[in-house]
Amino acid sequence: MTALSNDRNTRRRDGEIFSDPVAAGVLIRIGALVCLNAAGNAVPGATATGLTARGVAWGRVDNTGGSAGDARVETEAGVFRFANSAGGDEITRADIGADAWIVDDQTVAKTGAPVETVPTRSTAGRIVDIDSAGVWVAIA
Repeated sequence: MTALSNDRNTRRRDGEIFSDPVAAGVLIRIGALVCLNAAGNAVPGATATGLTARGVAWGRVDNTGGSAGDARVETEAGVFRFANSAGGDEITRADIGADAWIVDDQTVAKTGAPVETVPTRSTAGRIVDIDSAGVWVAIA
């Protein structure tokens, strides 16, 4: 590509709103933590490695009878409150600034591996606050 020789309408995105193809056989609910799998398709947050947190779903998308990409889900990145794990994986104020780890599509935990030393979870984002209702996580 060469340098511009005329004006150009350069499109812009804010980097917070996304529309991604949904994986085959998947149901994503409104408000769910949404991740991208290894193929780049949207899936609900789950205990698994290799997921990339994408944001929170704006709408319910049912692709349970479809192939990958037959449906799309809109997500928003930002800071969201999720349910806190329990026991040794419960996040406390001392964990602010650390990574939160995905348990499911609404729950985060303190560690990536509750029992083993090899992570069994993917990161949700950075812990920015905690209150009595849950954990505030920044998803970029």
